[in-house]
Amino acid sequence: MYNKIVNKEEIISVIGLGYVGLPIALEFAKVAKVIGFDIKPDRVELMKQNIDPSKELESHEFEGCDIEFSANAEDIKKAKFHIVAVPTPIDDHNQPDLTPVIAASKTVARALKKGDYVVYESTVYPGCTEEDCVPILEEISGLKMGEDFKVGFSPERINPGDKVNTLTTITKVVSGSDDEALENIAKIYEMVIKAGVHRAPSLKVAEAAKIIENTQRDVNIALMNELSLIFNRMNINTFDVLEAAGTKWNFLKFFPGLVGGHCIGVDPYYLLYKAKELGYHAKMIDSGRFINDSMGAYVAKQTVKKIIAADKNVKDARVLVMGVTFKEDVSDIRNSKVVDVVNELKSYSVNVDAIDPHASKQEIMEEYGYEIRDKPEGKYDAIIVAVQHEEYKNLSEDYFKGLLSEKGLFIDLKGIYKDKVKDLNYWSL
Repeated sequence: MYNKIVNKEEIISVIGLGYVGLPIALEFAKVAKVIGFDIKPDRVELMKQNIDPSKELESHEFEGCDIEFSANAEDIKKAKFHIVAVPTPIDDHNQPDLTPVIAASKTVARALKKGDYVVYESTVYPGCTEEDCVPILEEISGLKMGEDFKVGFSPERINPGDKVNTLTTITKVVSGSDDEALENIAKIYEMVIKAGVHRAPSLKVAEAAKIIENTQRDVNIALMNELSLIFNRMNINTFDVLEAAGTKWNFLKFFPGLVGGHCIGVDPYYLLYKAKELGYHAKMIDSGRFINDSMGAYVAKQTVKKIIAADKNVKDARVLVMGVTFKEDVSDIRNSKVVDVVNELKSYSVNVDAIDPHASKQEIMEEYGYEIRDKPEGKYDAIIVAVQHEEYKNLSEDYFKGLLSEKGLFIDLKGIYKDKVKDLNYWSL
């Protein structure tokens, strides 16, 4: 398989061309023939014009790539090596939603031929590939894994907005359904991954490795958020405390904040689900999720309390929220916890304006049901800098003074103005 891919005798297909799939497809297309498939024709048309719908890649990154973009599932049949890179979200009850990966498995199964490879990159709980995906591939195709086709799991490590740690510079974990599959998959990924690959001993190990990467970060951030709750009662700044503690060589650099997005705020729930299925209640992971999921409401309640303390009527209060995406300098709004702040404030009848230089007005309205403004309008009783976009980092104290009413409150969730604001009524996590 590796030799045929290298010599462009066989084609790679990438199913799902979002934040994860498109960079992979383009990188492979520099050295191999690729079919990039997505179920949304409007997105496919943009990519045909060298436009990344996710706004992560520049147009020049499409140039010189041997790739065919398609929304027609029939085109996948031309490929022999299939990479599935679709989202794996959670539902309203924080349960794994395997709908996209199941649908992608069915699409690939209808195109599957003897000798094909299927590699999953979507984050799932350990065992999902073999227990949930492979049976679909076998049932629809009429083929048997091992005898007729091979399977692999190579978890994505794309970090949206990160221009340093990119696809090619991060070690890639790979696994295969047998030794031959592992070796072929490893060598194929080595074609594009400059940092090299790590060969995991099984599909489950690779699945588990990915899920704990983000679970570890989630638990550590939860500790910082809990410390923030404690230090707020002590009337000391958490970022000051962390700065002092961080002078020790082995102190881990984690910070409090809103934990959203499609990775850290989601992946732990997949592990919780599987642990519960096996009869174990993962207490630390569950507690961390509870703390992090409650931070949006906590920020809103602290804002309301401080507005009341300033002798202002909450119902007449105006609050400006700066930043609505799930992290800085990206347009991705999936699972943004800023919406929790907005909704909680609105539950107190506070008038909320939100702005963001990166977010799409249409996407925010469709996903969360509220409108974002182009710019601030009038005076506000509180300003919440919720996301540390580059555009917000160097604004002056006078800028915020000009937007705040008398006794106005300035809330700096990430502590970026901790040492810059002198005269405003200031609060941070």
